[in-house]
Amino acid sequence: MRLPSFFTALAVLLGTGLVAVAADPGAAHSVAHGAAHAEEGLPLAAPVLVDLGWFKMTNSMLVMALVSLGLITFAQLATRNVQMVPQGLQNMAEWIVESLRDFLGGILGPKLARETFWFFASVFIFIMSANWFGLLPGVGSIGFGHPDANGALHHISRPLLRGADADLNMTFALAVGFFLCWLYWSIKANGVGGFLSHIFVYHGEDKGILKVLLLVMFFLVGFLEVISIMIRPISLTFRLFGNIYAGESLLETMLNLGGPIFGWLVALPFYGLELMVGLIQALVFTLLTAVFTSLMCTHSEEHTEEGGQH
Repeated sequence: MRLPSFFTALAVLLGTGLVAVAADPGAAHSVAHGAAHAEEGLPLAAPVLVDLGWFKMTNSMLVMALVSLGLITFAQLATRNVQMVPQGLQNMAEWIVESLRDFLGGILGPKLARETFWFFASVFIFIMSANWFGLLPGVGSIGFGHPDANGALHHISRPLLRGADADLNMTFALAVGFFLCWLYWSIKANGVGGFLSHIFVYHGEDKGILKVLLLVMFFLVGFLEVISIMIRPISLTFRLFGNIYAGESLLETMLNLGGPIFGWLVALPFYGLELMVGLIQALVFTLLTAVFTSLMCTHSEEHTEEGGQH
């Protein structure tokens, strides 16, 4: 696997970041402001750090930008001096790319995996890195709050950094980005007519009244399939957001439970759990999106290859 492909797969993260910025509604600021005096805990809406009216930057968007910058810097360093016998960062980069290539190839097939590798590899690496970045010391514990009468600050109401995937806007941007790519890949592989035929038309070889009944049934079931397709971005959004948000809320609860002295000790076992969850959620998101793509596009690839062999 050529190493420049690794840089190509990571460069799209900047585009992902721009989508997340566009997906961040102004309502998030009002919700965060209204919950400023609510009970302690991780707020559902990410607090706004910079408000320029037409542009609002939340603490989760800041983490997203830092993670993207870190990954692209890593890719640049790994491909700066490519050698035939890889060493150091180049060796690590090639191992990541080849592992993802083999994994996606087993789901999508070689041809479709080559065409879509840039998206699925980028999404997996970004989600996993963002989840693990959210576990670093200082994320969620450095920021602004309201001191008590004695001037002591017991709770950070506006942390400077927040896990990117613990923000519903970020996970929604990833899900919508996949849905648009899936629609493009599906129409490219099947054509508009083939895309609609895949959803509404029965392709069996039955004859007579049975075929008529199956054609009517599949046509009606096609409307349920359309609803299922429309729900996929929502399910992907809340699955990723819910798991990451719950994990960060759990860590904050454990840190507060142990107090300022022993909080880190109480939360330590849960950090190991969240490391595993961060990897698993990145894998689940990538696996589900790859399977959705394969169900719509792989059959067309197989028919094309068979036609070429004949």
